[in-house]
Formats: sequence, structure tokens, C-alpha cells
Amino acid sequence: MRILVIGGTWFLGRAVVQDAVYRGWAVTTFNRGRSGPDVPGVEAVRGDRTDPDDFSRLADHGPWDAVIDTSAGEQPPNVVLAGARVLDPVADRYVYVSTASVYAGWPDQPLRVGDPLLDGPADADEDYGRNPTGWLGPNLHYGRQKAGAERAVLAAFGEKRSWLLRPGVILGPGEYVGRLPWWLRRAESGGRILAPGNPNKGIQPVDVRDVAQFALDVAQRPGGGVHNVTAPIGRDSMARLLQSCLEVTGSSGQLEWVNDRVLLEHGVEQWTELPLWRTHEGVWLIDSSTAYDAGLTCRPLAETVADTWAWLQSGNLPVPHPRAAAHGIDPGKETAILLSVASR
Repeated sequence: MRILVIGGTWFLGRAVVQDAVYRGWAVTTFNRGRSGPDVPGVEAVRGDRTDPDDFSRLADHGPWDAVIDTSAGEQPPNVVLAGARVLDPVADRYVYVSTASVYAGWPDQPLRVGDPLLDGPADADEDYGRNPTGWLGPNLHYGRQKAGAERAVLAAFGEKRSWLLRPGVILGPGEYVGRLPWWLRRAESGGRILAPGNPNKGIQPVDVRDVAQFALDVAQRPGGGVHNVTAPIGRDSMARLLQSCLEVTGSSGQLEWVNDRVLLEHGVEQWTELPLWRTHEGVWLIDSSTAYDAGLTCRPLAETVADTWAWLQSGNLPVPHPRAAAHGIDPGKETAILLSVASR
């Protein structure tokens, strides 16, 4: 197999490249060279996907059996469309890593492949679908942009040459958003730990290495399709995640479970102040059965937690990213909530 990975130096992109090199595949990567070192053994092409000349120059390094696009998360659909059209003559198929946020029903409704998507044209620019000022709901701008990017890939490669993968939350070594690293550091510091909501509520984070393996597996297959990519519904819980954090860090911290109503009364921001906590009914009810049938396997959550902690302990640091600063509750606010609960 000869593949092109757009990205390839951090988190998911790096995991894809490492696995592909391990398989003995010939790998070309395309990135700006700013987010991390290249994986040894790749042909690295430097460039910016927003620059048409850079993409045209990239095409000269083809052909490829497949393109795996892991870096389009912050690119508008029209940029994805322009790049995909350039690569169409030199690649057999296109694997686009999208998101479950493309669904119109996320995060309020259970989801499965085939459910309605948000609007988002294939040629939309970065301003399309912005949330209005003061919007408190889910980030529809992000979902619309990604839905448009999916349509851009389909416009260039067609349904029979496009694989669209829709993960929910991806965790594991190299995570830059800061969700699991924050919980691990909080567990390490010990004391009374504010644990959010119902401890038995299911969660569905998927390991970055499992997403990478699945992306490479489908890249080998002729044809195309759509898959949600999450851990099984109900297999894991918030309690299991936080208990695993305590165990791997050797912490004596004590989890203090506080219900959703109290957290909302105290203005705790969902999804960020207490990472992965969200009250919406459908956020962790994403059906990925088509992916399991196609070969997706999801390692135990405890393994993801342990390996992420080992990665942090080895001196590694995530690639700096502005989203990381939004995660984690202020210690004073956490203490105030715990005291208020204790006094009731």
C-alpha cells in the first residue's frame, strides 16, 4: 500500500503514520512541519493545505492507493474541496476523519449512520454557519463545517471512493485537547475530587490507536462508506474512567459524586470544566455497530488511561493547542461546590 496522510505528526495523524509504517506501507505525509517531528521512514512533503500551489506540488509525489485526511478539523469545506479535487486524479480513494458532531441530532438524540446531518455546503467558507452571539447550545458551527467538508470529499471522490469516519471523543497518548490529561493530573493531586453526575452513566471515548488502525483497514478496501467510530454503548462509565485515573496515578484521592442539578446550579460549564461531563441525553448513545461489523475493535478504557499516564510520565507533552486551556475547573470553584454539598 502507498498512502498519503494529510497531517501525520501529532495525535491521530501520528498514530496513523506509525501504524502504517509498522505495516510496511509506503507513507507520504503533508504538513507545515510545525506541530511535531516526522515519524521516521516517511516521505515528508512540507506545505499548507490552504495554498493551491502547495497542494499542486504535493500531487506530483503521487499516485497513492489512498489519502487519509486527519488534519481537516479546522479547515473550511471549500479548502477541503479544492484539495480533494487536486488529489482525485492521483489517489484511488479518500478516507476522511470527520466527527459525530455532523449529525443534526447530536448531542440530544441517540445516533446511528443514516440519521440526518447538519447543513453545510461543500463550497462553504469558514464563516458559514457560525453560532449567533450568546449561543449556549452545542457548537453547530463546527458541526456544519465538518458536514460541509464531508460533502466536499464526496463531491470530489464520489460515494464509491470515499470513506467517512465519524468518531465521538478520541483519547489516548498524545491527546492535545486535554480531557484525559486533566483528569489524570487531578487524580494525582488527590484530596476530595468533584466527580460529575451519575457515576454509572455510560461514556464512549475511543482510543486514538484504535481509530488509526480502523482508518488504515478501510483505506485498503475498494468502495466507500460511512461509519461512526466509538466504543460500545454502555461498556464504560464515568466511574470506571475516574477510578482508573486514581489507580494508575497511585492516588489516595476520594471521588465525591455530585448530581447534574447541583453542578448546573453552580454554573459548571459542561464538556470543559469537568471534561467529558454532559447532561444531554444522546451524547454517549452513538451506535457504531457498522464499524464493528467492518472490523473496528476498541481496547479497554483502563488501557487507554494507563497508557496515557505512562506517556505523560515519560516526559512527553501534548502539542500546544488553544482548546486545552478551556479544560478543567478552578480549584476554588471545585472546593466551593464540595463544601456546599457537604453543608446540605
